[in-house]
Amino acid sequence: MSEPHALTVAEVIEETSDARSVVFEVTAEQEEAFRYRPGQFLTLRAGAVARCYSLSSAPHEGSRLKVTVKRTDGGYGSNWICDNLRAGAKVEVLPPAGVFGPRSFDEDLLLFAAGSGITPVVSIVKAALREGSGRIVLVYANRDERSVIFADELAVLARDHADRLLIVHWLETVQGLPGVAQLRALAEPFASFEAFLCGPAPFMAAAKQALEELGFPRRRVHLEKFVSLGGNPFETAAAPAPAGETPVAPVPSGETSTVRVNLDGEEREFSWPRQQKLLDLLLAKGLDAPYSCREGQCSACACRIVSGEVKMLNNEVLDSEDIAEGIVLACQSLPLTDEVSVSYE
Repeated sequence: MSEPHALTVAEVIEETSDARSVVFEVTAEQEEAFRYRPGQFLTLRAGAVARCYSLSSAPHEGSRLKVTVKRTDGGYGSNWICDNLRAGAKVEVLPPAGVFGPRSFDEDLLLFAAGSGITPVVSIVKAALREGSGRIVLVYANRDERSVIFADELAVLARDHADRLLIVHWLETVQGLPGVAQLRALAEPFASFEAFLCGPAPFMAAAKQALEELGFPRRRVHLEKFVSLGGNPFETAAAPAPAGETPVAPVPSGETSTVRVNLDGEEREFSWPRQQKLLDLLLAKGLDAPYSCREGQCSACACRIVSGEVKMLNNEVLDSEDIAEGIVLACQSLPLTDEVSVSYE
């Protein structure tokens, strides 16, 4: 998970006047590292910075990977990608990460997206239509008709899967900004569905409040947040210690906990030094634990505390409800209790 790969840009697609899709070729040798689930993201070296962009392709579409980038005012990474990347360019990319996506594509899905928030959502839609049996409702908000990313692709999906897919477009120039009351009305007929939200913070807050007012349980509401990384994992992330090697920072004798980790269907148990972050421990033990930024600024390393207690040194992505459900960031977690049980399931 830690090693960046040089991927070749196969093509750059102009989706709208301010959004581009970057399609990467993945070689046979890179295929295993770049297997992904719908809803995950890639971390790219964009000039002098690292940025996370959701995959808008779906796994069944072949070996090419596609991320979609929308320009933001003053956004160095997005503007650099839109201005500089062309077919044939090489880009350093970290393998897929993230936990935004349904556990089963047979579930009924209620999807709220706004602007470039459609990128992980369209991947989920395409995969669910191909692999699942559930109904899908997509509410997609944009400024105007010209701002709708994937407009043609979504129209084809809606036409070909009219029995399962309903798409509701919301245009600010026609209907104004979508508020809590409007989003609540749109969601009310689908109160038993699993909900996924992605878009600008005000839109996500309104949609989340609308679902809360309808009585959606927190466990059925999933949020994907776009956060610009403060550091650069391509330059500043220290390489993990080899399996079994003692961490660099000295740990006083006796100041350890015991951690049980369920990852990829296997449970392992380790002694956990109290001054060592959980992610660093797992990587040192040779586990393929997911991560990207290592700074507490993305959700790539998120896991669940089943029992015991940890302290997070930094957290810029999880909200209080996530934490109340036991979700933590492994890259920032230190043990507080003598025994801790962690699950990545």
